[in-house]
Amino acid sequence: MPLYSIILLSSILVPLTLSFDKKLQFYKQWRYVFPPVFVVALFYIAFDIYFTKLGVWGFNANYHSTIVFFKLPIEEWLFFIIIPYASIFLHDAIGLYFRKFRIRNTLTTYLSASLILLSSAIVIFNLEKTYTTYIFSLVIVVLLFSFFDKNKVINNYYCTFLVILIPFILVNAILTGSFIAEPVVWYDNTENLGIRILTIPIEDFGYAFSLILFSLLLREKLKNFSGGLRAL
Repeated sequence: MPLYSIILLSSILVPLTLSFDKKLQFYKQWRYVFPPVFVVALFYIAFDIYFTKLGVWGFNANYHSTIVFFKLPIEEWLFFIIIPYASIFLHDAIGLYFRKFRIRNTLTTYLSASLILLSSAIVIFNLEKTYTTYIFSLVIVVLLFSFFDKNKVINNYYCTFLVILIPFILVNAILTGSFIAEPVVWYDNTENLGIRILTIPIEDFGYAFSLILFSLLLREKLKNFSGGLRAL
């Protein structure tokens, strides 16, 4: 089995198994989880295809399967389903067992505003760097979107994301070349800031942050919409 496939299988095995835990019962959330995940995946995959074509990043054929669509290996397509699913599962599990693991509205507002300003500055001064501009623009858009979320899911997310970062760093470190001879995913460093944690481009942290938060926010919208329909 290719390394990329092994990484994805390892990422989903525990969350999928524990989705049927009697207390969490995450499987009951599937009708709210999968639609947003698929919608967000379509958006990110479209840009993934485009940037792969431009050579902003690419994939090492030694580490993925021979099934490729639009220059993306099948594992890359599955990445946008498996990783958000596992992350949302972890977010919900933490919320269930640690209900006070959240920050207050005022601090959330200041933190989001600060990240928007920081991301804006990064974009303005790095417009020639495709990956940098793309990612930090996404962070800005998703954070602005979060201000319209009445359930304030981001109050929890700022805390749970710190935990989500643990498996994220492990997975992405391997994908970008840590602990192995060559990276599974390579980057053109002229298109990013060139700042790496282990072998992970700093932009990947913004990528993960926006990808998961976008899915969570859409899930809340879907829940509210479904609740409104039932109330009619």
